[in-house]
Order: sequence, then structure tokens, then C-alpha cells
Amino acid sequence: MKRLAPLVLTVLLLPLGALVLPQPARAATDIATTASPRWTARPATYGVAVQRDVEVTMSDGVKLAVDVYRPANADGTPATGRFPVILTQTPYNKAATGSVLAGDNYLVERGYVYVLADVRGTGSSQGQWDSFGSREQRDGLELATWATSRARPWSDGRLGLYGASYMAINQFFTAAQHPKGLKAIFPIVPAGDVYRDVVASGGQIDAGFIPLWLGLVTATGLVPPATAATAPDAALLTLLQHAGGAFGFQVPEVTGAFTGDDAAYDGPFYRVRSPLSVVDKVDVPTFVVGGEYDIFQRGEPMLYQRLRANGVPSRLLIGPWTHLQAASGPDLAGSGLGSLDELALRWFDHYVRGDDGQQLSSIKPVTYRELGSDSWRTDSGWLGNDVQARALRLGTTLAPTGLAAGAGVVPPVPVSGLCSRSTLQWTAGIAQVPGCVDDDRVNDLTGASYQTAPLTKPLHLLGPMNARLYVSTTGTDGLLAVTVEDVAPDGSVTRLTAGWQTLRHRAETTSKSVRRDGEVLQPWHPFTRAAEQAVTPGKVMRVDTEIFPTGAEIAAGHRLRITVASYDAPHLLPNVTQLARGAAGVVTIHDDAAHPSRLVVPVR
Repeated sequence: MKRLAPLVLTVLLLPLGALVLPQPARAATDIATTASPRWTARPATYGVAVQRDVEVTMSDGVKLAVDVYRPANADGTPATGRFPVILTQTPYNKAATGSVLAGDNYLVERGYVYVLADVRGTGSSQGQWDSFGSREQRDGLELATWATSRARPWSDGRLGLYGASYMAINQFFTAAQHPKGLKAIFPIVPAGDVYRDVVASGGQIDAGFIPLWLGLVTATGLVPPATAATAPDAALLTLLQHAGGAFGFQVPEVTGAFTGDDAAYDGPFYRVRSPLSVVDKVDVPTFVVGGEYDIFQRGEPMLYQRLRANGVPSRLLIGPWTHLQAASGPDLAGSGLGSLDELALRWFDHYVRGDDGQQLSSIKPVTYRELGSDSWRTDSGWLGNDVQARALRLGTTLAPTGLAAGAGVVPPVPVSGLCSRSTLQWTAGIAQVPGCVDDDRVNDLTGASYQTAPLTKPLHLLGPMNARLYVSTTGTDGLLAVTVEDVAPDGSVTRLTAGWQTLRHRAETTSKSVRRDGEVLQPWHPFTRAAEQAVTPGKVMRVDTEIFPTGAEIAAGHRLRITVASYDAPHLLPNVTQLARGAAGVVTIHDDAAHPSRLVVPVR
């Protein structure tokens, strides 16, 4: 079943010396040498019959619109009997995108009913949208209850949840309420912590994705409901409710974030809307799909990690995909797993239908495409015992180069980040600067770089990282945009991953940080107004910057590089208060004995 990436429609709506590092004894597992015999999906046996805009009344009287895709006979009539149900909840107006969401009806043709619902305040559904708010979460439970009721002549009471992005995130909120009949979920590119993952990575507002996304939801929500021709009065009321939601929710939230109001800080609003807040309540088998260049790159492995720690049957699949690529059908060639359609069928057949023989044991707990080697690899878990933290000191192991060869000076260059993969990643895979996606050497000129000598052996990394930097600035705030890169012998620079941290948000909650081998591997910052710390011009401060997780190999002869800049355009934009405090500040990185700046990496 093909999936809709949330920003697909945006294209139409917007113009746009040698070194040896310690290695664990265990090497990465190459899936090509360990894969089990190929699993074969069962063939399609049904056609598809669609019933559109079925009204489902919520407990508060608001009516939601759903399309029901049913297995059909050869003549197009719905097949008799009851079938397991797959539910997807979308804010992107199923009337405009339903055929894309339903895709090629892969699951329906194999004996599932597919229910596609417009969430409250979107598409043809009544009410006002508030993006995963408490009432919308309650709707998820009530839709699941409706879909599995014996009153539905096509439902056998068994349920799976499915979808990408927004439709992946709301699976966690629905599953956490334990609807009767729910057997498994299959979230593709879900967020874990919406504030840290995407809204304000490091404390600055995401200007690359969030406005485009809110614009997409607003635009599709203002399309006249599909019921306008048959019930114009009701359709007009629904449209007015949608418009009221845009001015009552989307506009205030965006305005508040960029003016430094409460929306610029973490708090109850984001906690309610973050799957990591409820994941401990999820007890059904979960297959998480993520991307190493996805906007939710940070949260996907964290969701899997929590599920696995709780004993929930789960899998994690991560590939070298942007949000758009992962959500619309990623390339799994060479993985030994078949297509994503086949994986979903396999997962649901086993856990929803109860079929044996799906060979799920051959799907390792973690499968990822290793950047650098371009090999599919597997692991028994995430951040297992085969991952060790290693600290690489700036000034020694990571020698200064470029601007850093002077005094580690990071000038304020507002276009830094533009000529890099950051632009592609943080517009969800839509926008890019030609010639800048696969080589960061031009962009690195806007920051201070440090790099190793050529490696004599490959270095395998798997997990998050931490750039513990001692810095001072001439301003009273600022941003550290830290990129981890692979420098090839020919001088080309490949961006592997990155992290960001505003200086005033440098406070760390150590109880929530991940430590390994005496080092902080993944720092956790509160990002609240109360936790902000003043920045005194010229005073040295320690700032831990969380680098988003990845799986990568630095090959022998290549160098590992870290580049520090003070902007990441168009990804992040300081709010008006941050802009006034630190827009023109010059940052200096200190790397002497009293200030042991270092990059902590997860060596596999």
C-alpha cells in the first residue's frame, strides 16, 4: 500500500597522521550474509469496493467522515463475510488524498477492510483541528471502537493501525487507550518528542518544515467538504469550523513560537502531543520505520527502545531516507525484507489475523542501512552492549582545520546550512540547493571544523552522539549547529548527522541523559522558560549538544569531521528574542586542558 508523505501536496501549493580508534570486539552484521530464505507474500484474492463519507458520531456529537475500502467480488460488489480492519486517521483531507493514502489497496486485496478517517476539523469531518489534542486522541479510541463493533457487518473485531507521519503518530495515542480488538500497529516515520524532534530542535524554531506542514493542513482543510453537493448547509458549517480552527489554533501557535511566547518553550502543550509521553501504555506489537535523513530521525529509535524495554514485540527499520522517501515507499532493495507493503502484510497477518509461518524471527530487532558502506546491517537491539562511547578530543584527536585552525572562531553566517543536506532533510525531502546535497565542503567554510587523521581501520557508529563544547560568545545567546561528517580522500565531505543547541538552553537534566562508559552520549535539555540560563559575553560555558542518531561507517583512509556553525538555514530560525540577543554574536570554541571540548561517539 503506497503511503502519503505529509508534504507531497506542498509541491503543488508552494513555489519553492593515521589514526586507530578503539573498536568493540563485535563487528556489524551484514544482512546479505545472514538473511533467511526469502519470504513470499500471499497473492491478491479480492477486488476493492469503496463506501465514501460514512458519518461516525463521536461522544461529543461531532461527526467524523470515513471512507471504507472493502474486499470485493469480481463484479465489484463487497465480498460477504467479516474481515480484520486496518484504520488510518489523516488530517490531509481524504477527499483530496484518499486514493494516495489507500494506494494500490494492497491489504484490501488480501482480505482486510481499510478504514480511512478525516480527523476532527479536517477534510469532511466536523469540528476544529488542534493537532493531536486530547479530544482528537479520544476520537481515535472511538473510531477504533466503531470499526471493530459487531454492528459493522464487514468487521470481525480484529484491528490494526497503519500509516505514515501524522498517521503514524496518532497510532500511539490510539493504542495507548487499549481499544478492544487492537492487535498490532505499523507506524512509518513517527515522531517521538515533537518539541525536540522537529518543532524546536535545540531551542530554535523549525522554519523549514513546520510552517509548510501547518499550511498544508490548513489548505486541505479549507477545501469544501466532499459532502457539499448533497448537504450544502452541513458542508458550509463544517467549512466554517475548519476556518475557525485555522485562526484559533494554527495562526496563534506559529505566531507565539516566532515571537518567543509559550509556544517557543517545551511544556504541557507538547507533552500531550508527544508519543513518548504515552508509549509506555502501548502493549501491542509495533513495527517502527524510520529514516536517517527524516525529520523524526531522533524519536524513531527512542520509541522502539522504550517498547522493547517494556517487553512489547517490536522491530525497528531505518534507511537512508528523507521523510518523503520513507513515507511514500522507501527502497528496501538488498535488505532481504521485501517491500514495505510486504512487511506490513507480514506483520498484520501474524499479529492481526493470527497466521503462523510469517517467519518474523528472521526479521532482526534492528535493521538499518549503514551510511558510508551502503550495506544493510542488523543488530539485536538499540544501544546494546556492542555500542561503546568514545570521546574524541578537539585540538588533539580532532585537529582544527579551516577557521578553527586559528582560535576556533565561529562567525555569524545566516546562510550556513543552506548549501548542505540540511535543506533537503528539513523540508521533508522537497527542497534542495543543486550541488549541495552530497558534498558539504562549501558549507563547512561558514563554520569551524575539526577532523581526525585518515583512519587506518573502518569506524562503525550506531546511535546518538554528544558534542560537549566549551564556548564563549560576544552576544547574549546563540546557536551551536554541529554537523558530523565523513571526509573522503578526494576532499569531498558527506554529512552523516547533526545536532543543535541554543546557549541559553544549555541546562541539562542528568537523570534523563543517556550515559555510557563514563560519558554523556545523549544529553537531555528541559527547554523551558524557567530553565534558561543567562549568557555573559566573553564568559566560557560548557554546552552539550545532542547529535541525532545515525548508523554509519567511516572507511579506512577517510576522516571523521565535526563542523560547528552558528546557523542552520532554512531549518532553524531564532525567535525575535533570540535574534536580538545573539544574531551578531561571534562564538569561540575553547579546546585547552581546562576546557576539554570533545565529540562523544557511539562506536559499534
